[in-house]
Amino acid sequence: MQQLLKLSYGAAFNEDSDARGLTWSDLEGAEGALRDADRWLRSPDNRGTEGFGWLDLPEADLSSVIEAGQWLASHDALIQVGIGGSALGNLMVTQALLHPAHNELTRGERGSPRFYVVDNADPQGAKSVWSLVDPARTALIVVSKSGSTAETMANFLWLWEGMKKELGESEALKRLLVITDPEKGLLRAFVRAKACRSLPLPSSVGGRYSVLSPVGLAASSALGIDVMALQEGAREMDRHLASSSSLEENPAWIMAGLHWLHFTKGRNMAVLMPYADGLASFTEWFAQLWGESLGKKGKGSTPVRALGAIDQHSQVQLYTGGPDDKLFTIMRVTELTETLVIPAVSDPELESLAYLGGHEMGAMLHAEARATAATLASLGRPVLWLEIPRLDARRLGGLIHFYQVVTALTGRLFAINPFDQPGVEQGKRFTYGLMGRQGFEEDGKQSLEAFARIEARRVSC
Repeated sequence: MQQLLKLSYGAAFNEDSDARGLTWSDLEGAEGALRDADRWLRSPDNRGTEGFGWLDLPEADLSSVIEAGQWLASHDALIQVGIGGSALGNLMVTQALLHPAHNELTRGERGSPRFYVVDNADPQGAKSVWSLVDPARTALIVVSKSGSTAETMANFLWLWEGMKKELGESEALKRLLVITDPEKGLLRAFVRAKACRSLPLPSSVGGRYSVLSPVGLAASSALGIDVMALQEGAREMDRHLASSSSLEENPAWIMAGLHWLHFTKGRNMAVLMPYADGLASFTEWFAQLWGESLGKKGKGSTPVRALGAIDQHSQVQLYTGGPDDKLFTIMRVTELTETLVIPAVSDPELESLAYLGGHEMGAMLHAEARATAATLASLGRPVLWLEIPRLDARRLGGLIHFYQVVTALTGRLFAINPFDQPGVEQGKRFTYGLMGRQGFEEDGKQSLEAFARIEARRVSC
């Protein structure tokens, strides 16, 4: 098997530090807890139960997804309506694997539809996307397991009415794909009534763990992304982690254990800083996965999104000179897809820049990644160094599954459920009450009372 990733973690320890220091022995002492967490995660009793379904996705049959992708690919544009896990995974995969200016290329150059995601409840987003497409040549994808997510359904209602107004309902239905729970929920009832095209989102798969389900793979397949390779990478990663029964050979155990132990030392922030533009949206996906999974019962590790080398000029001063409350993961792609040689200086006024001439820009990016990691390590800040050989579908699938396993294991170490989101649900209930949904009147009242406390003191200028 060709390498999926490599984790270097020597700088995660500081044996000469004070009581907040961490040693290899500390991590070895956590091996039993990690083994128990892994046993819980992979227990046959949990397989297929709520929250655990993502573990089965690397082995899932993708024939219906690929068939839907072929149908979607016949359109000029795709609009996916969703929020959170129903949007971030798609943005992450497409940014990583498509041309950075995919939508600006001609159909002949890109070879697949333009792709848009409508997620936030900001009217500018939906209206701007709608202004860019021809409804007759556009497919609309709506993603919601329950069919009750307010932001998603508000955007869907507006876009769906626009499609019907432009084309008539029968033609609009020919351009609609619904991804929802296979048996229950508002959208499943809609599918049955309208007999429109649909794909199932397994009820045991949570939104933030759903990128390797039809949620993330249907549009990806239409866009020419090798979804079989994404799945293959996840499957290879899962088999490797499942067969690695000792701490020293299991990178997921090491990463989960280090995040947990550093949390106990007061480092309750997890900085993920890849040095590759294609992984910028990976940090957004990670932030939801990590924050929503682990932030419960007063515990948790706050995800911090960064991008090298850009955030060397906006965040690294805080990382080096600010509080020692972070565990850093610096990520590097060993082989970048493009090369660019910096030309020799030909203008006398720019002679001081001559040292850059002849260097490959990617080599400079790699040097900056090493420099940032080395700077943090030299100051005693804990650093993990994560490399993937190249940013392709197989490695991305492996990376996705790796982080899902790490997150689940870390949640188990925190003694919380990494698959629920009670705080999110409360916010949903308050929104329903404020928007007048029947049965949520008391939630609306409580929301108004809580917000009144916020406005009790104010100042303007």
